[in-house]
Amino acid sequence: MKIPFSYIWRSLWARRLTTVLTISGVALVVFVFAGVLMLSQGITKTLVDTGSPDNAIILRKSATSELVSQVDRGTAEILETAPEIASGADGKPLITREVDLIINLNKKSNHLALGNVTVRGTLPKGLELRPAIKITQGRMFTFGSHELIVGKNIADRFEGVAMGADVPFGGDHWTVVGYFDAGGSGFDSEIWTDADQVMQAFNRPVYSSITFKLRDPGQFDALKARLAADPRTQYVEPKREQDFYREQSQNMATFIRILGLVVTIIFSVGAMIGAMITMYAAVSNRQREIGTLRALGFSRRSILASFLLESVLLALAGGLVGTIASIGMGFVKFS
Repeated sequence: MKIPFSYIWRSLWARRLTTVLTISGVALVVFVFAGVLMLSQGITKTLVDTGSPDNAIILRKSATSELVSQVDRGTAEILETAPEIASGADGKPLITREVDLIINLNKKSNHLALGNVTVRGTLPKGLELRPAIKITQGRMFTFGSHELIVGKNIADRFEGVAMGADVPFGGDHWTVVGYFDAGGSGFDSEIWTDADQVMQAFNRPVYSSITFKLRDPGQFDALKARLAADPRTQYVEPKREQDFYREQSQNMATFIRILGLVVTIIFSVGAMIGAMITMYAAVSNRQREIGTLRALGFSRRSILASFLLESVLLALAGGLVGTIASIGMGFVKFS
């Protein structure tokens, strides 16, 4: 004789507290693991989306980021004459020299806490190279002035960057004249202004990077080989923009995945122990019930199968609850 499914359901309902606790333990494991994977993927997607498949970026060799890269003006002028660079509607090369700096601003969540904010100095072609960036409020800053525009993430999370606000850094004062939306890319977490004005304020003689649009993406390898062979440009290294931002995400994403895996393993062991204790207690407290089932003619195999099915149902319910809860993490943003 086989034990009906209704018996298993009533058995779980009769022990509602232990059932809920077991499901909660499994759900927590699934939620943490799924949440960590989502965070890791979110970091990678945000940074990779920052780059364009048609764009290339030039940095100093061995530089791991724009913050530690240096490209002098002479090299920048040589790069601007490269035949592989596409031209804009005005016939001029689609290339921009850029400077990356870090300043501190107070966070809205904690008025006393300072956060690092990237200031990107760019040239007029900078926006044309990133068509996804849209001015959502105010206007574009005027080149040659101490004006700036603020990414939506910075506007949402930091103080002192309201429209018309005066932002002091670099020994000077800068006026916020607009907000921009970069479509969820890393640029949403930056402040943009005139590269030459930033260099003067910080007394910097060199740029951080050079970004340009390739006339033909298939020419990238030829460009890389030509620059490596030219003694004037041997110390710089071109990268596809998406590859560069993918590299930027790898270390953080890998760290989060490893940390999440370790935490998940610990939680999994705890959840399994909790489930085992629950099922052992269920068997111990139901000795008379098991005896009655045997007296009614149910086989040992059927009784064992019913207990195993209870365990599987608890695990499936916990996994489903954890998965549904983790979906809500898609609406949560981290700075």
